[in-house]
Amino acid sequence: MQYSQGNVGRVFTLRLEDGERLPDCLERFAKEHGIRTALCTLIGGADRGNVVAGPKDGEAPVIDPILCPVRGAHEVLGLGTLFPDESGEPVLHMHAALGRDGETVTGCIRPGLDVWLVGEVVIMEIENTDMLRKKDAESGLALLTKE
Repeated sequence: MQYSQGNVGRVFTLRLEDGERLPDCLERFAKEHGIRTALCTLIGGADRGNVVAGPKDGEAPVIDPILCPVRGAHEVLGLGTLFPDESGEPVLHMHAALGRDGETVTGCIRPGLDVWLVGEVVIMEIENTDMLRKKDAESGLALLTKE
C-alpha cells in the first residue's frame, strides 16, 4: 500500500452543459484553476460516448478493455479522483453507473462521455498530497503512485 495524507482545500461546484465532454472539461477546468489533486463527484445525464467495463481477459498480461457504447439519454452517477500525470497534467479517473429503462452499465469514463442536459459536479481539492499517476510497466496503466 502507498498512501499520502493531505487536507481539503477549495471546493468547487460546477454545472456542466449539454454536450460537454468528460473527462476533458474537468481536466481543463482543473488546469485553468490550478487544481493539482481532488475528489470529484458527478450526478446528471449522459448520452454519447463509451465506458470501459472491464478487461476482456483478467488473466492476460496486456489489458484489452471492453468498451461499452453509451447511446441515448442515461442517468449518471460518478465518483473519481484527479491527480497529475508524470508531466504534471491533471488526469481524471472516474467510474460511473449509467442507467436507462431498467438497464445499467458501469465503468470507467476515460474514453469519453458527453453530458446530456446537465451534469452537476463537486470538486473537493486535496492539498499537500504527493501522489501522481505514473505508467506501470507491467499493466501499461497510469497508476496512482507516491512521488
